[in-house]
Amino acid sequence: MSRRNKPAKRVPLPDPIYNSVDVAKFINRLMRRGKKSLAERIFYNALERIKERINEDPLEVFNQAIKNATPLIEVKARRIGGTTYQVPAEVREDRGIALSSIWIIEASFKGKGKSFTEKLANALIDAYNGVGAAVTNRDNTHRMADANKAFAHYRY
Repeated sequence: MSRRNKPAKRVPLPDPIYNSVDVAKFINRLMRRGKKSLAERIFYNALERIKERINEDPLEVFNQAIKNATPLIEVKARRIGGTTYQVPAEVREDRGIALSSIWIIEASFKGKGKSFTEKLANALIDAYNGVGAAVTNRDNTHRMADANKAFAHYRY
């Protein structure tokens, strides 16, 4: 890895239907074994299910679900004098979106429903309503950071 300069950040092309980079990133995280067309079909069908079920703009539901599941603070392990401390640190915006996307996808893998499309729609609706496994993960992350506030002076 080069020590001189950081590589340029690569931003994926926005998705063709909603013209959103966040949707494109979510689809890329949803993708398994390079099957992007399958991931796109699953995601867009899940948004259709959301539109049928709660009669709201699916892109707004998606954005609010991501926002509700995004952590603001997390703990990072920092080794000082032979002891490892869990130091609370703020989460960068891109990492927060990545974490919330991963948590929503994991919640949909564990969720109830017949097809994965149905499970993903349920996970997104749960996150939109502020409940479910993804929001629980966010709350647990915040709780851990709160519990380790005493080590905040070790921040780097």
